[in-house]
Amino acid sequence: LPKEMIRTNLKAVAVFKEHLQVVRSSSVKHISALQGVRQFSSIDSHCNSMFKQYVEMKEIKRFMVSSLTKVGADVSHADALAEVLIDADYRGHYSHGLNRLDMYIRDFVTGICNVSGSPKVVKENMATALVDGNNLLGPVVGKFCIELAMQKADKCGISMVVAKNSNHYGIAGHYPLYAASKGFIGMSFTNTSPFVLPTNGKQPMYGTNPIAFVAPAEGSDNFALDMATTTVALGKIELAERKGEKIPSSWAADKTGKETNNPSDALSGGALLPLGGMEITGGYKGYGLGCMVEILCGILADAAWGPYIRRWKDGSKKANLGQCFIAVKLDDFAPNFRTRLQTFLNTLRAEESIDPEMPVLVAGDPERLHMKLCDDLGGIPYHPNQIQYMFDIAERFQLQKPQVQTIK
Repeated sequence: LPKEMIRTNLKAVAVFKEHLQVVRSSSVKHISALQGVRQFSSIDSHCNSMFKQYVEMKEIKRFMVSSLTKVGADVSHADALAEVLIDADYRGHYSHGLNRLDMYIRDFVTGICNVSGSPKVVKENMATALVDGNNLLGPVVGKFCIELAMQKADKCGISMVVAKNSNHYGIAGHYPLYAASKGFIGMSFTNTSPFVLPTNGKQPMYGTNPIAFVAPAEGSDNFALDMATTTVALGKIELAERKGEKIPSSWAADKTGKETNNPSDALSGGALLPLGGMEITGGYKGYGLGCMVEILCGILADAAWGPYIRRWKDGSKKANLGQCFIAVKLDDFAPNFRTRLQTFLNTLRAEESIDPEMPVLVAGDPERLHMKLCDDLGGIPYHPNQIQYMFDIAERFQLQKPQVQTIK
């Protein structure tokens, strides 16, 4: 490598090590500061108070699996779901982790989701497959599909697997992260319940439809993009309403389709806006990305799509979500991909920031900081309300309460 590039790489490594050192203070505030504009609603909602307690990951998994098997879930299915939920909390996405456990329990109790069985390949060739998720847990379907995609990509160089008749599969990034850990570029998409306005529209026509793309660099480093195609997740608007705060006008619209600063208007008959907001600020781009995901998932897989997907938390009918998984084998393209990607990531991280407290990061860095915090603690820190939430579930189903540790 040229000397200048080597110096850039060394600078980036030094800067990132400095960021990681800050995490050793075990302060969620520090993590929030390092994230810059990319603050997750989960961390943002708790950054005003320090977490006082944590739970070891093996203990969280025991509790989750016990809760799910108590309501009839197959052990292997409960294990797959627990891994996804824990991964979300471990990476700092608390809104998609433990907080969603009761939602899955409810789907089992009401019979709206199958507790056992296996996904089925309906149609396939060497590089593609259509899978029927058999109305199983989303993580069960997702694990089946990404493993199938990697098997096919290993033979063909690139593969694509789509699934219908699935359910909520947790954080979209979980599946391409798994593929990246095996040496592939991974991608994952899912459609979701309609709560987003099309540009210039008045009624929600599709969901937050996330996009996840993960490419492995050297060692355990990677580029890990996991984003909704809306400006923010619904949880941030709910949080603003609880706090009595206004929201930026680009986040949501009221029931007339007009931008609003009032979170209550957005939640009472309103909707989220596409990434970019209104048309004049580029919202049509987020709208296009959301439609792209809908086409890859709902339309291509013959799953439910757009406004015909069941509403969020509607337990009266099956979700029939569509999902898409792509795997790319690095060896079938130019050599030394990981080295070049590492140089690219380091070059970005070494760029001088306009604010020392908001360094230049790449997709996946905020999560890495939170993971480091958890590793140093020996578990995942939780808000007291989340601890009580676990205790309530344990009491409801007469389960052993999870063992909670105090942060010293």
